[in-house]
Amino acid sequence: MRKLGEQWIEKAEDGKRYNMNVVHLIDCMEFMKGIPDKYYELAIVDPPYFEQYGKQNYTGSDISTTGIKRQTKAIKFWGIPDDKYFKELYRISKNQIIWGCNYYAKYIPDVGRIVWDKKNDASTFSKAEIASKSFSLRVDMFRYKWNGMLQENMKNKESRIHPTQKPVALYKWLLKNYAKPNDKIFDSHVGSGSIRIACHDMGFDFEGCEIDKDYWEAQEARYKQHISQGDLFSKEEMQKAIYQDTQLSLLDT
Repeated sequence: MRKLGEQWIEKAEDGKRYNMNVVHLIDCMEFMKGIPDKYYELAIVDPPYFEQYGKQNYTGSDISTTGIKRQTKAIKFWGIPDDKYFKELYRISKNQIIWGCNYYAKYIPDVGRIVWDKKNDASTFSKAEIASKSFSLRVDMFRYKWNGMLQENMKNKESRIHPTQKPVALYKWLLKNYAKPNDKIFDSHVGSGSIRIACHDMGFDFEGCEIDKDYWEAQEARYKQHISQGDLFSKEEMQKAIYQDTQLSLLDT
């Protein structure tokens, strides 16, 4: 196993440190066993919620039920995380935000919740998604339209490269409200790489894992295309601007 964090820290020509931002093509269980206890301040994870991921037509067909060719490839089913996964996740991170917590109730302690209202009342799919948060018992809400071709921000519409992709805006909201400057962020199932882009834009160190080579390559391409646009501000300037706004109180219950 590599010496943690050293070879992945990018440096500019003048020797100044850039934020670490890397996704490893590896099984997250293999990766996590080499990570020290409580190394990451915050894990934001989106593991597979249920076995139907590998069976439903919308993940297994290139053509939708309406006859439209899908942008995403059929998802491969790698299995549902078990108690060993959650034990490792809690071991390596100080705090956790876990999507799909309603499917993992037996592994997740009595903590708060985050509800993402997808504003898709007419859809036959879930109207919202739920995450657990280890900070408090309070329930917080994020509202952002995400329904097929319809997105909240149509002017900067995101290309869908993964069947269970979440918007960058969601991850930026999570980071703004639950992460602190200089926190190290971890995601065990990176998928489309939305969290990676959010961490880059907001100046957070980020490490993640993706087991599927096709999706790893897709998110790598997406990330490189995003950063090729260049940063208008330094990491320090971005975090200062972000944290000038009022955050949710993480101590409220």
